[in-house]
Amino acid sequence: MIGLLNQQLVDAIDLKPALEQAHWNVLGPEFIALHELFDQIAAQIEEHGDTMAERVIQLGGIATGTTQTVSKSTSLPAYPAEATAQKVHLEALREQLAAFAKSCRKAIDEADQAGDADTADIMTGISRAVDKDLWFLAAHLE
Repeated sequence: MIGLLNQQLVDAIDLKPALEQAHWNVLGPEFIALHELFDQIAAQIEEHGDTMAERVIQLGGIATGTTQTVSKSTSLPAYPAEATAQKVHLEALREQLAAFAKSCRKAIDEADQAGDADTADIMTGISRAVDKDLWFLAAHLE
């Protein structure tokens, strides 16, 4: 479970700067709505990371969240650093959040199979929140 949680933690840590990149650089007619949405999602992702890191410690492990670890271990696609257009940010964030959501659901299954109901519950809560954020992003692409 420690390895599983640390992988999820790495991906959450990688996701937060992508959201900040979008928050800082998004341009277009929906600027303020997206600027605020990206900020809200980033804050939630940070909370999810804290929850996962704390669970790692509870299980006797060491949470791995250095930038060096994240850059080597993330499973998320690279974020387009030069993006400014709303649609580009929304599509890139949707891709990253969808990948994170998928890995959260996989983590739920693995925790259930391992008999760790608490980790499965934590990941279920995170999965539910990420799916809601994904829905909010997708609504701007319709």
